[in-house]
Amino acid sequence: MQEKDILLIRKKCGLPLNLEMAPTAQMVAFAKKIRPPHVCLVPENRQEVTTEGGLDVRKNLEALGAVVAELQQCRCRVSLFIDPQPEQVEAAALAGADVVELHTGCYARARTRTERTREVRRLLEAAFKAHQLGLELHAGHGLNYENIEGIFVVPGLAEVNIGHSIISRAVMEGAVNAVREMVRLLKKYRLAAG
Repeated sequence: MQEKDILLIRKKCGLPLNLEMAPTAQMVAFAKKIRPPHVCLVPENRQEVTTEGGLDVRKNLEALGAVVAELQQCRCRVSLFIDPQPEQVEAAALAGADVVELHTGCYARARTRTERTREVRRLLEAAFKAHQLGLELHAGHGLNYENIEGIFVVPGLAEVNIGHSIISRAVMEGAVNAVREMVRLLKKYRLAAG
């Protein structure tokens, strides 16, 4: 995606924009220019096809806190994409984040019941810490139609990010059917939580 694409989406789309971006000076300047309602700060490595882990907020607390504050001055609601570790959740709160998005990549890659149980436990511990600290909770990375229900035990998820899986299914089944099926699955979470 190019900057001009984001500007066009911002101008033409009536839906809220969530800009996922690295916490670099160039990206912060761009975000301040377009002022999206939501920003999710993620680590970025030029060689990555997709994000492979969360931000190390503990190690970069001062710098990330400054970026969070700068974006919030532009009325952006800021999320930090982190690994599901209570100490990273605590650091995100100290950095002033509004939201934490828990990286679910390890959960999605888990192959055995033991591995998956361990990863769900990590998500639960991080979720409880987020709730304790008053942070909104999101989750994403590697979630799809087959594994999404496994994280329904995590309480208080306000948002899950599943774009790649939906787009992939849409190629074969059409966008309406792909979205409809994911909404059907997500309603099970709402029913379980409600």
